[in-house]
Amino acid sequence: MVDELSRRLVPDELWELAEPLLPQFALREQGGGTAPVDQRAVFTAVVYVLTSGCAWRMLPPSFGVTVPTAHRRFSAWTRVGVWRRLHRAVLDELGSEGLIDWSRAVIDAASVRAKRGDMTGPSPVDRGKSGSKLHVLSDRSGIPLAVGVSAANTNDADALRPLVRAIPPIRSRRGPRRRRPTKLHADKAYDIAELRLWVRRRGIAVRIARKGIESSRRLGRHRWVIERTLSWLTGYHRLNLRYERKGIHFCAFLTLAAALTCFKKLTKAKPAT
Repeated sequence: MVDELSRRLVPDELWELAEPLLPQFALREQGGGTAPVDQRAVFTAVVYVLTSGCAWRMLPPSFGVTVPTAHRRFSAWTRVGVWRRLHRAVLDELGSEGLIDWSRAVIDAASVRAKRGDMTGPSPVDRGKSGSKLHVLSDRSGIPLAVGVSAANTNDADALRPLVRAIPPIRSRRGPRRRRPTKLHADKAYDIAELRLWVRRRGIAVRIARKGIESSRRLGRHRWVIERTLSWLTGYHRLNLRYERKGIHFCAFLTLAAALTCFKKLTKAKPAT
């Protein structure tokens, strides 16, 4: 049975998108082994950990899932790319409704403190303390199209090419799938001639601020969009401070947060029935 809290965390519409993406539990031919656990309960528990920021060991028993089972299933789903496919599925829904604005993409990054693990490094904005960096590329309205994680001492510009490549082919209301914005906007951290040329060669117009030429005031007209998106993502408390030893797990939480952010945009755009 799905209680009220669980339905708020994972509405039926979200579960309809997520359920087909989850690997099915296979019974052993010889019998025995562990009993299958309700997939929706596990998925809801993962969303709760992301949203609340609680440690796995503090997962409330009311979800009907043990801590080892929830963490083991989260790890298995991460390995097979469930979160990336869910993000793409929600983007497809947005695209089919004509809710993605391809006229401009915006890219930026934000650092968070990290306790341990790979994909960490001394943060230049936090007195050299260990941290990770969230990289996000959004459409003109702030919908996250691609996300990634690196060490905090990674140059922002190093993530531009991976993020642009990571934009999936997204369904359109009419016509073929699309994965290329008309224009890419970025701040001075991305002002590298080689990157400008690379973006142009992909058929994308470049609007990267030039160091020593354009003022920060002018940048703010577009930068607030991606800053708001980063704020939406870090509103999921598990992303405020990295506890995950494995970078792929932290990236999994970031990708799930992107998918949930897109889903909220989708539900706000659709009229209530």
